Amino acid sequence: MDTLSKKIKMSTEINNVILLNNLDGYIIPKNDSYFTEYSKVNNLKLVTNFSGSAGFAIFLKSEKYLFVDGRYTIQAEKESGNKFKICEIPNVWPKNILKNKSKIGFDPYLFTKETLDKYFGDEHTLIPLSLKFKIKNQIKNREPFFSLDTNVAGESIYKKINRLVKIMKKKKIDYTYISSGENVCWLLNIRGKDLPNSPVANCKVILTKEKEIYFFADLKKINKIKFSLKKFKVHFLKENRILECLFALKIGNFCIDSKTCSVFEESLISHKFNIMLKEDPIYILKSVKNKTEIKNMVNAHIEDGIALTKFLYWIKNCNINNLTEIKIEKKLENFRKKNKNYLYASFDTIAGSGPNGAIIHYRSNKFSNRKLKKDHLLLVDSGGQYRWGTTDVTRTICFSNVSKKIKTIFTRVLKGHIAVVLSDIKREINGNNIDKIARRSLNSVGLDYRHGTGHGVGAFLNVHEGPQGISKNNYVKLREGMILSNEPGFYKKNDFGMRIENLIFIKKIKSKLLFENLTMAPIDTDLINFKMLSVEEKNYLFKYHFDVYNNISPYLKSYEKKWLASLI
Repeated sequence: MDTLSKKIKMSTEINNVILLNNLDGYIIPKNDSYFTEYSKVNNLKLVTNFSGSAGFAIFLKSEKYLFVDGRYTIQAEKESGNKFKICEIPNVWPKNILKNKSKIGFDPYLFTKETLDKYFGDEHTLIPLSLKFKIKNQIKNREPFFSLDTNVAGESIYKKINRLVKIMKKKKIDYTYISSGENVCWLLNIRGKDLPNSPVANCKVILTKEKEIYFFADLKKINKIKFSLKKFKVHFLKENRILECLFALKIGNFCIDSKTCSVFEESLISHKFNIMLKEDPIYILKSVKNKTEIKNMVNAHIEDGIALTKFLYWIKNCNINNLTEIKIEKKLENFRKKNKNYLYASFDTIAGSGPNGAIIHYRSNKFSNRKLKKDHLLLVDSGGQYRWGTTDVTRTICFSNVSKKIKTIFTRVLKGHIAVVLSDIKREINGNNIDKIARRSLNSVGLDYRHGTGHGVGAFLNVHEGPQGISKNNYVKLREGMILSNEPGFYKKNDFGMRIENLIFIKKIKSKLLFENLTMAPIDTDLINFKMLSVEEKNYLFKYHFDVYNNISPYLKSYEKKWLASLI
């Protein structure tokens, strides 16, 4: 069945479900039943044409709404605005546009109670109804899960389980339902190939306080991980066997994950058990990387920095007249592929030229693909999955003498970027406070950006990882070993976009907590107004480029070295 036929069939079924069940509307999410950011099945894209990584749609009898956050507003307007009303979260929620006591249908396998409460509050009636029409992968993925050695993961499965069980006993929890695949991967030192950009295995686990493990997954994928788990009492069960498992367990207290435990699963558990906790402790445990994970991430960023630096030299010194955004994406990917430890991209590369750069999470296609122009900025946001680290970096590039206005704004973005790295973590405590510092220079002249300053990052896992972050609403305490992105920017609709992104980790030196750069790639100095920088900021930039040179130059050709040295 082709895409258009699927779209028509699914849209027809949504309308039929609304009419046959006397509903006011039906909601379609981006995620699949594993609640992953990047899944191979995307119903939302099918019915709305929106290709971003986050959002949801509401089909009403006479109107259709697409809800996205500030990263995707422009993109959603371009891709879906002709048929859907675009609503920007958190400025508008479904509860703001629906009439009181509306009856809304939803798939209980694809929503959590937490999400529905946030979207609708208690003002509407929510009816669990799954659509009969499902998109299926044309080729069933049979790639096996695989284990990470302790010398790669940095901590044994035994120690991780002990740490989790200790928390469970302290909180009087008998069972923890780990419904997030990335958390299972961390706990059991396994990875998989179920997602296009993350080495995550689609699986779920129930762990008992006696350290017994009930592992739910496609059983054709587990042969390679059985050996690493042979010391534990593990029951391998099919993905849909949770009901039978729950039936066999003794009554007790459960911990679930409010972010990934579906309405359906929560209702099964609450029918027999007492749900005592709705926060999976693994999120915090996983966010604090051990020394081995940090070392692996450092190595991955040096390898990635070599590829990116070679790419930056190439594009700054070539004839750009015949280059397009798609050609740029392929060229950067080819530089990365020269490294034997490179596996695949950690997300689809964003190469936005001119006005496309103002679309925060832009993705080029045959319709939007622009040729590069000398007087247009190019924003390139990309990353890779390496053995054994995850990278994410954004650089803004110019090809001619830019205007004073562009230099001024870029320099304010740079001042915010530097302010994050130099911030006093013990004093600022959390990402909410550091986000304010990042925006200060832009805000002083009435400018801002519609995304967080930074997100957490996994160690050879998801490129976006919580709970840590640098944003207006993130109050999670920052700790030694956490990895985050540092990416202030500025975007002028239909004109240009700019962003400077490095990954950073929190390091303890004596009694101080400091950010240290992981990303090793130069910043385009042709965009900087150095007169606007303080002595401290100039010193930081000098030291950063000096560190990049020391780490990257041994792997560069003489002309690339000379160019990189000229930036110091």
